[in-house]
Amino acid sequence: MIYLDNAATSFPKPKESMEHLNRFVTEIGGNPGRSGHSLSVEAARVVFEAREKLTAFINGDDSERMIFTQNGTESLNLAILGLIEERDHVVTTSLEHNSVMRPLMFLMKKQGVEVSIIQCNRSGSLDLEALARTVRKDTKAVIINHGSNVVGVTQPLHDIRQAIGSAILIVDACQTIGTHPIDINRDNIDILCFSCHKSLFAVQGVGAIYIRNGIDPVPLKFGGTGSKSESIDHPEFLPDRYECGTPNTPGIASLLGGLAFIEKEGLTKISERKTSMREKIVRGLSAIHGVTVHGNNGNKAYVPVVSFTMYGKLPSEIGYALNQQQIYVRIGLQCSPMAHKTIGTFPEGTVRVSPGYFTTDEDIDTFLEAVRIIAGQ
Repeated sequence: MIYLDNAATSFPKPKESMEHLNRFVTEIGGNPGRSGHSLSVEAARVVFEAREKLTAFINGDDSERMIFTQNGTESLNLAILGLIEERDHVVTTSLEHNSVMRPLMFLMKKQGVEVSIIQCNRSGSLDLEALARTVRKDTKAVIINHGSNVVGVTQPLHDIRQAIGSAILIVDACQTIGTHPIDINRDNIDILCFSCHKSLFAVQGVGAIYIRNGIDPVPLKFGGTGSKSESIDHPEFLPDRYECGTPNTPGIASLLGGLAFIEKEGLTKISERKTSMREKIVRGLSAIHGVTVHGNNGNKAYVPVVSFTMYGKLPSEIGYALNQQQIYVRIGLQCSPMAHKTIGTFPEGTVRVSPGYFTTDEDIDTFLEAVRIIAGQ
């Protein structure tokens, strides 16, 4: 089996993730913050430790502002639906995921929100001058996909902040966190949204959002928090304001293990390994007659994502043929139709290849040989 769909979720997970997960479900199992017994207290400790480590990982100032969610989609919905109000102006790009575009389309139709979309070029590069021209004095927020889940190109956050001035910067870091260093203070990020089951190596069902001090989105959900239970009013303090209901504590425990693994291996080593694999895939695919690699302009700032098409064959045909050989990739539009319109691959989409830290050179060689055979070479 060769798994090349790590942009969807990383697999396999490191042993540290599984050890923390297994310890929680076999030895702890309590509900954090809901009871006073020892298992509940230990469960709360797991959540607290993960929150602290994750905040430090992005150089955050206050761990109470690190909110756990179900996934990156919920994080982005909290940022967008909780912050953008009627008639506000928002700026975003043509490379955004539907987790951004669909809530924005909802707000456009229901609340008259004005959305300006900056067109990226076919390589996925953002025109910073066009961005600066589009941002107005009354622009509420700018929403940026830090690393494209379609072509892998990353956007320069520091330059983007310079271009947008004081507008609230919301960053979708689902593909970059755990692969590229993120410093919310250095890059002046106001809201950082991400999932934890990709390059942070948690199991599915965990995401997070960090909200800078002074920004106060309306919660998406209201309910039991284990705090202020004497009142039917929802708590205003963080993190309880945004976290209600039983959390995915086993998943958060696995995140703690994933962060321990990243700390042990080193983020630089992880990033260099993934960059090397991406470059090898791009070189190999580019050498196959009839194969087009999309969004590759020689820029080194990429996450380990490669999208390609093949002359005379649909992505679905290629994906099926690879699947028959137990080589697992992603086909289609990757929940990002605007990105595919940008790079010229709509509506069929592409074959997306996303190696992970545990992908081997032999895996890539086998994949490339399989593509050559499908191409008839």
